[in-house]
Amino acid sequence: MYGWTGTLLRVDLTTASARREEIPRGLLEEYLGGRGLGVRLMRDTFRLDPFDPAMPLIFAVGPLCGTPAPTAARLSVVSRSPLTGTIYDCSAGGRFAWLLKATGLDVLVVTGKSPTPVTLAIRPDGVEFLPAGGLWGSDIPTTVAAVGERGSVAAIGPAGENGVLFANIMMGEGNSVGRGGLGAVMGSKRLKAVVVDGDRKTEIADQGLFDTARADVMRLFRASPFTFGALGIAEFGTLVLVDLMAQRRMAPTENFRKTFFERSGNYSGPAIKEACGAKKAGCYGCPIQCKKSTPQGQHLPEYETVSHFGALNNVDDLHAIIQSNDVCNELGLDTITAAATLSAWGEIRGRFPRADELPGLLGAMAHRTGEGELLALGSRRLAERLGRPELSMSVKSLELPAYDPRGAYGMALAYCTSNRGGCHLRAYPISHEILRKPVPTDRFSFSGKARIITIAEDTNAAVDSLAACKFSFFGASLEEYAELLTATTGIEYSPPRLQEIGRRICLTERFYNCANGFSRADDMLPERFFSEPGSSGDGIEIPPIDRKRFEEELDKYYRIRGLTTDGCFADGDFLERQP
Repeated sequence: MYGWTGTLLRVDLTTASARREEIPRGLLEEYLGGRGLGVRLMRDTFRLDPFDPAMPLIFAVGPLCGTPAPTAARLSVVSRSPLTGTIYDCSAGGRFAWLLKATGLDVLVVTGKSPTPVTLAIRPDGVEFLPAGGLWGSDIPTTVAAVGERGSVAAIGPAGENGVLFANIMMGEGNSVGRGGLGAVMGSKRLKAVVVDGDRKTEIADQGLFDTARADVMRLFRASPFTFGALGIAEFGTLVLVDLMAQRRMAPTENFRKTFFERSGNYSGPAIKEACGAKKAGCYGCPIQCKKSTPQGQHLPEYETVSHFGALNNVDDLHAIIQSNDVCNELGLDTITAAATLSAWGEIRGRFPRADELPGLLGAMAHRTGEGELLALGSRRLAERLGRPELSMSVKSLELPAYDPRGAYGMALAYCTSNRGGCHLRAYPISHEILRKPVPTDRFSFSGKARIITIAEDTNAAVDSLAACKFSFFGASLEEYAELLTATTGIEYSPPRLQEIGRRICLTERFYNCANGFSRADDMLPERFFSEPGSSGDGIEIPPIDRKRFEEELDKYYRIRGLTTDGCFADGDFLERQP
């Protein structure tokens, strides 16, 4: 078989058993891998509680992983989120995905609950269940140092062990399976780490076509101002967005009360490069290298992290922001939800945390001690318990990232239609609404946004299933990646076919959510965005969002998707009609 290995490893931690299974070829062809294949494999278990031992934790690579396809050394981890209750997937790049594929696997499915803490070590010739009691309670660097000689590591820290609802799974090379709390799912299984190593090669069906398609992708990368341009993500990483969001007046500030932070320049891309001597870093084999690190190898924070520990909490201390990022990475906390929870707490109590308080509060979160016991629940549950539910800036319990929806109406709609909750990456309308020059005015219009978001969601579902990085599509398109996929697998793929696969994945996720009680009421922004203006300036006015127009465009989105006015399915047989 070309591209795919056609093999799934099923591990039951309760019985300490493992077996390899063949994946039906039809599922591979129609769901690809990554997010799509993981979501399809949840069909029989999506109603389970996230902490039920039978709930699977699925690691799935894509058919391009293991090849020289740009940005394809990625995987998705799929389960049900304990933070949101939604079906959930997170994408991460790095050596772990590459080496998981090199063990001869497309998918690892972990179920059960180990009687004692355990680490899985996976190689092409078998699986070991290594006692991890001595590592339970250890941070990520300690864990990686202890087992890293066996291969690439995916591990949890104290946050995952203690059931923090937004705990991450961290990769040994610094990548994170962030958002949604899948680290807590892993912790509930008493699985401390997974280590993978292998030497299996991914076979390519048509090397000549592959080389041509790859050359086209690299040419488009080089031509794009947002990848290799002087101010692109290769130069400054995602931190290029700090100044851009300030200019657009859509940088979330003081728990989204404002949309402009006067001191954001303290943690902009140029500021961090000068202060830290930032150097290029990135995922394994990626030509863009959008991540940044110090000359000593310390991983530096990305845009969402600096903005939320910065403006959202009224902090301008670069050292404190970098230290907060370090603490989250060491203890296994999602930076976006951690920072957003602190900002909601700060507004409720009338005082945002001081810069010097941040590391201690994050440690309390991860260990669930003192004030951290409440903070570990995320902003929605915290705000409800403190009697101010309206101050959680979240959708479906997932805290909004660092793009204020009052400044980009496509983003406002995308936050709400996202199947996993308030996430910018499901549709990612940034290039259309934010990155263009001159400053686009249609970002303050809902006209046409329902269709744009639908197409973008379908496209990104296919991209997450290939699995490739969304930053690739600042330059390349589905056309080039369809050619890469065709060359790799020997099966004809086109952009329309990939779009249809993405559509099937999005609708499957929504069906799962609706079956678990989600509806139109959950596809809604917090009231603040409909009643309070943002911060205006430089000739840009940031008014509240017109609720009537938002509701009209949401109705249109449901019609395009073939859903009821409540955002769900009139036909309960949807799943039975899918491959």
